[in-house]
Amino acid sequence: MSRYFIVKTTANQERIVANLMAAGVKKRGIRLYSILAPKEIKGYIIVEAESNEDIVNAIKGVPHVKGLVKGETSLAEIEHFLKPKKAAEQIREGYKVEIISGPFKGELAIVKRVDEAKNEITVELLEAVVPIPVTVKADNVRILEKTDEEEV
Repeated sequence: MSRYFIVKTTANQERIVANLMAAGVKKRGIRLYSILAPKEIKGYIIVEAESNEDIVNAIKGVPHVKGLVKGETSLAEIEHFLKPKKAAEQIREGYKVEIISGPFKGELAIVKRVDEAKNEITVELLEAVVPIPVTVKADNVRILEKTDEEEV
């Protein structure tokens, strides 16, 4: 039966720790089922294993690991990290974005409207002489700047 544990890491080193743990697990034959490093929680990774000892063995000698959080967590507590989010859910009006595919690839724009149901956004191109609203799939943009009250 698998259980979920949380490993504390140095902030912004979660992916590195996860990759090093995965490599060590394969090499030493430790039974870990999954390693999750969600962007939303800095300084922590979630590990699925059968026992606490397996994780202790997996983190031995791995740089940037600060320790194992006591106890375990439940699937219900981490399940929201496992569900994919639509790109439009991450974007808000006023964000500055770069279009990364399609006929306007490479253009910078400001988001004017977000349609989460269709996963589309309407933007105004910054370098256009006349501001023309263009509707693109939310997956086809990369956020460059969020509004003042939020950070990238």
